[in-house]
Amino acid sequence: QVHLAESGGGLVQLGGSLGLSCAASGSILGINAMGWYRQAPGKEREWVASITTRGKTATYADSVKGRFTISLNNALNTMYLQMNSLEPEDTAVYYCYAAWLPSRIYWGQGTQVTVSS
Repeated sequence: QVHLAESGGGLVQLGGSLGLSCAASGSILGINAMGWYRQAPGKEREWVASITTRGKTATYADSVKGRFTISLNNALNTMYLQMNSLEPEDTAVYYCYAAWLPSRIYWGQGTQVTVSS
């Protein structure tokens, strides 16, 4: 199985920055893409960003374009999400995922991000 260890969550002020990490270990060969979802209490889980492991093509939700940057270090098997210009609406539990084709996904445990106004 695959283990995804998340870190980097915390409390930041409006307009601040925060970086999240997601380190993959275990049976990691063949990962096609990694990314992030987030979920606030009472709201549906929202896709945030993804990146392919081969070409490192990044894709973002409209709500975070221009503010968040996703990256991947294949040698370290670690994915990063740099979050800038944070807004209260960014407050959520952030979950990283790793995906294999077809239809196989593993999830991290989640890390809390809180943006104060």
